[in-house]
Amino acid sequence: MEEKDLRIRIKEVAVEHFNRNGYHGTTIRSIARDVGCSLPMIYYYYSSKKELFDEIIKKEFFDLVKRQASHVKSGSVVDFYTKFIYGLNHLSDYDRQVYRLGIKVYLTFDGDEELMGLMDEWEKGIMPRHREILKPYIQNTPNEEAVVRTLVHLLETMIENIVVKNRYLPEEEIREEIAIVLQGIERDRFS
Repeated sequence: MEEKDLRIRIKEVAVEHFNRNGYHGTTIRSIARDVGCSLPMIYYYYSSKKELFDEIIKKEFFDLVKRQASHVKSGSVVDFYTKFIYGLNHLSDYDRQVYRLGIKVYLTFDGDEELMGLMDEWEKGIMPRHREILKPYIQNTPNEEAVVRTLVHLLETMIENIVVKNRYLPEEEIREEIAIVLQGIERDRFS
């Protein structure tokens, strides 16, 4: 197996193990066994289980979120959010598992203090990021903050359903729910 392929295979197997057994229940030995390589070979690429898990969360998870958002090109805020969420239905198995791991760390179900701190910082930026996206549409709308919070809660629920619970959400259902949350804000600007 080529070096690049082996590194990818190590991460794929690690993601499966971390999803199934959690961070603390996964061992480098079990990853090496399922990859079909020696323990020293794993340590050649990753000095520890923490380094491997950190790379999956810090790089793979955040790159995946950015990649998903970059695929969405739309002038409509309802279309933007609909396409972002709907796109999660079509993640590869690996990406879905990486996303699931990121959510587990975000919800503090897994990982270590450092990663949980990283996710806390990311979480602090969620409302401001969505407020910025919605800013042109919610200005002078009563309860602007409530609109943003409600939309974020809806998005989190949809993401959990698709990524964690493996449920398929139809595009029209996603669009309807997002449109209901955003119905009170300057309709003509995004319909």
